[in-house]
Amino acid sequence: MKKLPLFIAVLLMPLSLAFGQTSSDTVDDLKDRFKSEEFNVGLLLQSVGVLSLDDDNFNGGRQFELGATRLDFKGQLPSNFVYRMQLDFRRSMSVMDAQVGYRFSDRFRVVTGMFKPFLSADLDPSPAATDFINRARLVGSMLNSRELGVTALGETEGFNYRFGIYNGNGRQLGNDDNRFLYTARFGYQVNLEDNGTVDFGLNGAVNTSEGESVGNTGLTSAGDRTIYGAFVKYDSDTFFGTVEFLQTDFELAGSGLDETITGFYTTVGNNLTDQTQLLARWDHLSYDLTGTDSNRVVLGWNYQATQLVSFQVNGLLQFNDGVDNQAGISGNLQFYF
Repeated sequence: MKKLPLFIAVLLMPLSLAFGQTSSDTVDDLKDRFKSEEFNVGLLLQSVGVLSLDDDNFNGGRQFELGATRLDFKGQLPSNFVYRMQLDFRRSMSVMDAQVGYRFSDRFRVVTGMFKPFLSADLDPSPAATDFINRARLVGSMLNSRELGVTALGETEGFNYRFGIYNGNGRQLGNDDNRFLYTARFGYQVNLEDNGTVDFGLNGAVNTSEGESVGNTGLTSAGDRTIYGAFVKYDSDTFFGTVEFLQTDFELAGSGLDETITGFYTTVGNNLTDQTQLLARWDHLSYDLTGTDSNRVVLGWNYQATQLVSFQVNGLLQFNDGVDNQAGISGNLQFYF
């Protein structure tokens, strides 16, 4: 692999593990080659199957599909500049992250480009590290997964903060109305005596962009959409969990009426062994104008088969106000380096 061009060597990495040695020494050797502070390569492949019970329109229907299919390059240079380029190959190659920034100290940096807007605890982790196969519904309903702009990130004495200014139109290039999305997060972490941690966070944003889509809802905001929420996360060797609330208010374009979307969820989990997790989530989502209200229960089993390969199985049951309940099952087989 040392003699191959880097891009080809990275793409052949899963084959070398599948048909060559699969010992920890092999994985460590690959990490020595492809992961350093200055140049870190990541590869994520997910194969997903979904099954909707009785209702073809729930949980993606009945099909096999690709999950996240990512190639990630990032690092910090000796000059303190940082960079990241993450590409997705699910249908055609597209840019997920494109960042250039400067680390002023270990506790403060400024990053420019395309990245996550730091408005939800459930949006923060990589697809390789999410508790469930799909994120909580409040993420897709209220947020764009990426925004283009500049963010300042800092931390001190347990406190952390994120301030951002973005175009406010997701991954679209350019700003079509010269208006911006302004975001802020304030967080605090408490270390517990049992080696556990509790993280508290407050998120807020104002999107002054006019005629912009609201997440994946198909709704359009006339302008000045507000987003606000809070979360608490607990993590220890045995148990973990998250509670998060997020709400957005905006004038529905073309109607002159105000819409409010409210979402919250509670996740609880148990690390049964170093390889196995059992977890459950209650996920609520509601719309004021239409009166749509639903609650979803998700049960999950996560299993780390090897250092690089893991499984996820989710069972879903959704209770819809005034509509028949829905159920489904999802599975994910993942390779992550």
